[in-house]
Amino acid sequence: MVETIQRKLNDSALARWTALILIALTMFFGYMFVDMMSPLQSLIEQQRGWTPDVFGMYGSSEFILNVFGFLILAGIILDKMGVRFTGELSASLMLIGACIKYYAVSEAFMGTGLEAWLNSWWVSMPASAKLASLGFMTFGCGCEMAGITVSKAIAKWFAGKEMALAMGLEMAIARVGVFAVFSISPVLANMAPQSVVRPVAFCTVLLLIGLLTFTVFTFMDRKLDKQLGVKDNGEGNPEDEFKVSDIGKIFSSKVFWIVALLCVLYYSAIFPFQRFATQMLESNLGVTNDTAANIFRWFPMGAAAITPFLGGFLDHKGKGATMLIFGAILMTICHLIFALVLPAYPNIVIAYGSIVILGISFSLVPAALWPSVPKIVENRYLGSAYSLIFWIQNIGLCLFPMIFGYALKYFNEGRAEGMPYDYTRPMLIFVSCGVAALLLGLLLKHEDKKHGYGLEEPNIKEEK
Repeated sequence: MVETIQRKLNDSALARWTALILIALTMFFGYMFVDMMSPLQSLIEQQRGWTPDVFGMYGSSEFILNVFGFLILAGIILDKMGVRFTGELSASLMLIGACIKYYAVSEAFMGTGLEAWLNSWWVSMPASAKLASLGFMTFGCGCEMAGITVSKAIAKWFAGKEMALAMGLEMAIARVGVFAVFSISPVLANMAPQSVVRPVAFCTVLLLIGLLTFTVFTFMDRKLDKQLGVKDNGEGNPEDEFKVSDIGKIFSSKVFWIVALLCVLYYSAIFPFQRFATQMLESNLGVTNDTAANIFRWFPMGAAAITPFLGGFLDHKGKGATMLIFGAILMTICHLIFALVLPAYPNIVIAYGSIVILGISFSLVPAALWPSVPKIVENRYLGSAYSLIFWIQNIGLCLFPMIFGYALKYFNEGRAEGMPYDYTRPMLIFVSCGVAALLLGLLLKHEDKKHGYGLEEPNIKEEK
């Protein structure tokens, strides 16, 4: 009787929201590091010789190991070892990768034997970019592993409670990290003398703090597991434990593939675009790098401001599949404006308007997408389902920066040095992603209506 009525740690609103803040801070600092170089594309080209195709290769490196199977392994580790072990491992990998990248762009690396050796092969890519890509690759393994860990941790702590709101707030806090780095990175880089090293060093220190905040969370999570009567690795009843064969069940699910493909198409038109957005605005508006970064930084803030409200709406009213459809429509409109309207009518008001549209889109889709996954898969392999979606997403995130970078270089052959880049035709790549994501959203809504997954239903059932 005592066990039946015992109040669990996550029944306390203060405890579960504190846990959320601790793990969200880890992702906040991670997101800062991800986009730290995005506002500095022009400067890194000047100081280290990273041309657009090299910058695109560097951007793709974050996802290479994940694409070649690490994320699948990460999901298995998560389901077998639990959120605490996996979270500590992921935060440590992020920090290690950041340290490698810091060394790669620092003056200490220049003139070393390692630089000479790296420059001796694949001469089209500078040594600093090669080593920075190795660091970013290591960081990317940790960051994506952290993403699936945080998703499963929230599903655990907020089961039957404000799950979509919690996921929305976590994403909002992470998005603020993008705003912060688009604000801080150019300022740090442009301090006399100009240097790309300072932003990297600053964000590396923040990742150390993120490791510490997740460590604090692990003590809370261990106490919750004791109250729930589960083993130290986060598992309970042997019949409910994850089995490797469960991966086959996930892959055989039609609705899983619809969600996964919608995810990869949508995010492939967001995160790779962020890498090039600052220079795109520079070129189309004829403004400085600082001005362009200051304009684009409001995109994640719009998403951060709206996402928690949409999560709350999803918890109480539902309509998840419908939100995905509208999000895809808005993203397509935004990229059409960037591709066709802004080059013809270079106006800051149009730029801000497009960014607001993209921010609303980036609120609708993530707020609806991630809380929908527990509705289509069993809890025992939820971590693996998240990891497989992230893995498929990473294929797109790996390929699209390279594709876009090469397209940008190809369509600007013969461009005089110092002249702006023409982004019109390369931007149509992202438009096509939006159209395809819209079609998948419509298909998902049809499947939900046919099979009753509950994607349009609220997460919290109102008591009558």
